[in-house]
Amino acid sequence: MSIDAVVDSLCASAAEIVPAGSGRLALPSLPAVLAAVEDLRDAFFPGYFRETDLPRSGLRKIVAESVRRALATLREQVQRGIAFAGGHDFEDCPHCAERAAAVEVHFLEQLPAVRRRVATDVEAAFLGDPALQTRQEAIYSYPGILAITHQRLAHELHSLGVPLIPRMITEHAHAVTGIDIHPGAMIGEGFFIDHGTGVVIGETARIGRNVRLYQGVTLGAKSFSLDQLGNPIKGLDRHPILEDDVIVYAGASILGRITIGRGSVIGGNVWLTASVPPGSNVTQARPLESRFAQGAGI
Repeated sequence: MSIDAVVDSLCASAAEIVPAGSGRLALPSLPAVLAAVEDLRDAFFPGYFRETDLPRSGLRKIVAESVRRALATLREQVQRGIAFAGGHDFEDCPHCAERAAAVEVHFLEQLPAVRRRVATDVEAAFLGDPALQTRQEAIYSYPGILAITHQRLAHELHSLGVPLIPRMITEHAHAVTGIDIHPGAMIGEGFFIDHGTGVVIGETARIGRNVRLYQGVTLGAKSFSLDQLGNPIKGLDRHPILEDDVIVYAGASILGRITIGRGSVIGGNVWLTASVPPGSNVTQARPLESRFAQGAGI
């Protein structure tokens, strides 16, 4: 097969995933989106993530520069995402530009609240992990803090109906930390993921205040409703609700639109598909134990 034939085949395949329309289509840039997220993390915790001296007298200037730079970057990337998802010309669609500008305004207004929630997550890590000596250690190095910070920022954009960008943000955190949190999940204050690797939290999960998860926990769907063509129906509530003060230990799988009542403890490796009332303690059945002398019974 010639190069021309291969190129024609590749172009035909690529055309199937490009939205219909005319004019210049411009995808969002992953490096640009992640640079904006880093600017916002730096605004939340000045001096932690950039090699910058932090004189107290210059704090406001550093934060202002980070926020302005992040918003300018995000506005263009959001406009690109909106235009591409709609098959519109990136440069000549006034509606896309107007939507991006509105997103910027609403997103900016939510940043103080997002920062307060992230601060409660840091406090939850400090209080919940005896191995953590300082709060600064959690900010610098805990994968759970990185993942939830990304998710809380992405969630605000998801709530504003922004396409593409929110998932780009959370999937980057997933790649870095092994923690997979959909931007649609609603998560209360004081959320702590200890260790973190392998945690999965689905799109319609609802998590209350002061919830703690350990590694390998899944808050997933039990099944998918299908349409007449056999395709999954989008947007249905299919993931668990965890009320306040719930603890879920390593390897537990909680599946379906069920409710874990306030103050419940779900033990390690539990498979749970039914709601439990507040104050429940759910564990595996105890394993059978047999003792043999001098190798007998093997």
